[in-house]
Amino acid sequence: METGDWPFDELEAEEAVDQHYEVLKELADCCTALGDVRLARECYRGAMALAPGEAAPHVGLGTIAIQTGRLDEAELAFRAALKTAPDCAEAYGGLAMVAQHRRDYTGAFEMYLRCLELDSDNLVAMLGLFQTSCQMGSFARIIHYLELYLDRHPGDTSVLFCLATLYAREGRLAEARQSLLALLALEPDKNEAANLLEEVRLASAETMGVSS
Repeated sequence: METGDWPFDELEAEEAVDQHYEVLKELADCCTALGDVRLARECYRGAMALAPGEAAPHVGLGTIAIQTGRLDEAELAFRAALKTAPDCAEAYGGLAMVAQHRRDYTGAFEMYLRCLELDSDNLVAMLGLFQTSCQMGSFARIIHYLELYLDRHPGDTSVLFCLATLYAREGRLAEARQSLLALLALEPDKNEAANLLEEVRLASAETMGVSS
C-alpha cells in the first residue's frame, strides 16, 4: 500500500466511527422514548465511548436518571455534559428539572432561563419556566420569553394559554382577552380557555365599573 493512501484510510475510519456514534445515539433516544431503560443506557454509554467529546450521551443518561427518580445521578450526568459542552442548552434544562423535582424553584427558574437564553425555542424549558413561575409568583421575566416564542410559533396553543394565564394574573386583561380569542380561533373546543376568557371578561367589567 502506498504511503499516500493512509490519510484516506484514516478519514474513512473517522467517518465509520461518526456513523456508528449517530446510530447508537439515535437508538438510545428511541429506547428512551419507548421506556427500554436498560438498552438505552447501554447505547448511550457506547456512544459516549465512541465520542467522548459529545454532550448528547450525557444528557441522555441524565434524562433516564430523572425518569427513574435518580436525581443525584441525573445531576452528575448533566454537569458532565456541561463540562464537555459549556453551552449545552439541554444540560441546563436537565439541571432545571432536577431542581424542580427537589422543589428548588429559584434554582430551577434560573436554569430554565439559561436554557432559553441558549435555545429560545426549547418548549420543555418554556413550560417548565411557566410552572416554576407559578410556584414562585414571579411572572414578568417569563412573559417576555413566551412572547418571543409565540412570535415564531403563533399557532402553539399550549404556550398561548400559558401567556394568557400570566397576562390575567398580572392584570393585563386586554392582552389576556386578545390571546384567548386567538387561541379559541385555533381550538374552539378548549374549555379551559373559554372559562378563563369568561373570568377575564368579568374582571374587565368590574374594573370598568370601579373606574367609572
